[in-house]
Amino acid sequence: MRTFRTARTVRVGRPDRLLAATGVALAALALTACDNGMGTRDEGAPGGSTSTSQTTGTSGTTADGTSGTTADGSTGSTTGGSTTDNASSTTGTGTGTDADKTSANGGTDDPADPASRVTCNGSNTTVTVQPVSRPLNHMLITVKNTGSKFCDLYYNPSVRFGEAQSAPRVIEDSQPQAVVTLAPGESGYAGVLLSSADGSGENGTTAHKLTVGFQGLEPGSNGGPSALPSLPAEGVYYDSTLAVTYWQSSMDDALSY
Repeated sequence: MRTFRTARTVRVGRPDRLLAATGVALAALALTACDNGMGTRDEGAPGGSTSTSQTTGTSGTTADGTSGTTADGSTGSTTGGSTTDNASSTTGTGTGTDADKTSANGGTDDPADPASRVTCNGSNTTVTVQPVSRPLNHMLITVKNTGSKFCDLYYNPSVRFGEAQSAPRVIEDSQPQAVVTLAPGESGYAGVLLSSADGSGENGTTAHKLTVGFQGLEPGSNGGPSALPSLPAEGVYYDSTLAVTYWQSSMDDALSY
């Protein structure tokens, strides 16, 4: 018996369809590879992920309580208009102006400043008296400023010997051109004519007590406490020609009248 074998015909697909199938398979593999936990990236989509940069600084405190951030990372705070930078601190020391350069007595060192000047009197001076041999029958009054301020000697001393009620006459020719001002430690002077050299004076007497008064800014006004300088043990003789000079800045001027 004869056996017949049937032949199978295999059809080969078209090349273009084969390429298309291959492309689909590759696309599927690509999608599978992208789905690895990072998501699908679309470079051109407006809603895509963007890179974000952040600058971090330390915060400071301003006077109104709000916080601020410095660009360099240093901390700072502002209180009442002054700024303190914790990264660096600067301390400055200023010097006073001329208006601040006052002396310890409350005024300046300028004798023309009224705040630096007071009236000379028995509370801020020491007063001494000394009879002199030349010129004859004269006595010198010395006033030394023992205070801390400049003091002014106005007009002439009010001299009282013993219990006398009236002051001696003033030698007008001795009036200086300006008020005598004494700096602390300086002295002023006045001369006293005790009696006439030719004996023309009257009512001569010997005194053992002397009061030296001071005048204020106005003539005849009270300039403050009087002084009670000591007289020689034998006392001082004077008569009706008794006279006194204005205050002088030098001993020679005081004794020249």
